[in-house]
Amino acid sequence: MTNDARAKLDEFFLAFTGAARPSLLLDYDGTLAPFRVDRFQARPWAGVRKLLTCIQNQGRTRMVVVTGRPAAEILPLLSVEPTPEIWGLHGAERLHADGRREFEELSPATRSTLETLPERLRTDSTGGLIEVKPNAVVMHWRGVTPARAKIIEKQTRALFEPLAQIDGLSLLEFEAGLELRAGRDKGGAVTAILEETAGPNPHPTAYLGDDLTDESAFRAIKGHGLGVLVRRQIRPTAADVWLRPPEELHDFLKRWFRACAHLQSNLYDPLLNSR
Repeated sequence: MTNDARAKLDEFFLAFTGAARPSLLLDYDGTLAPFRVDRFQARPWAGVRKLLTCIQNQGRTRMVVVTGRPAAEILPLLSVEPTPEIWGLHGAERLHADGRREFEELSPATRSTLETLPERLRTDSTGGLIEVKPNAVVMHWRGVTPARAKIIEKQTRALFEPLAQIDGLSLLEFEAGLELRAGRDKGGAVTAILEETAGPNPHPTAYLGDDLTDESAFRAIKGHGLGVLVRRQIRPTAADVWLRPPEELHDFLKRWFRACAHLQSNLYDPLLNSR
């Protein structure tokens, strides 16, 4: 970690003194869990589930997972209790901690366009992995050879890019894939969360993410909180600091717990030896 990153983290956690309820906003894949070709095998980094559970049980943090997946996929993988709030589909879906679900409705024309895409992709035989979401169609090429990935990307772009010019649809690029989608993105989700928590008292907020899809969230939180890029290698980003998982992610979550606990000097600290 750089000295500049340490200074920014020190300044951020000092703001917890006398603060209102802080918000911890978290991407899932690549941030809390390493990527897997089979996304249903993407379990959190060792020790992360315990740290998040400790923060949840502390009862002082609003924890929100903001993910490109449908929200229901996160619950069995994360397995944190109490259940955090989840904004799925990059923010187009909201699953409240009590189980209530909100979803941005699509226009009939947008829905019709998306419904025809999977068959067109299969006909073109791109060879990638097709994922169909309620508001999007995704082509993944993680795990294939670089040469094959270029072919899949070229063929997918040829189909997706003209459709992305249609009102209500947009093209979302991420590492090893393309998504043609409708609805709010992660930046929109962060903006909505910030609006809900706005008030006269300090309200520390951090967003942790790794992928290109998290850049809109980093831009949205700029000036309102801390953007944290979590990945093994640095890349150009709008985030404020860069952490390498899992060790530096562990340290960040421990500091979060202790910053929330600073008024209770006798509080048992379950994190002293956790990894």
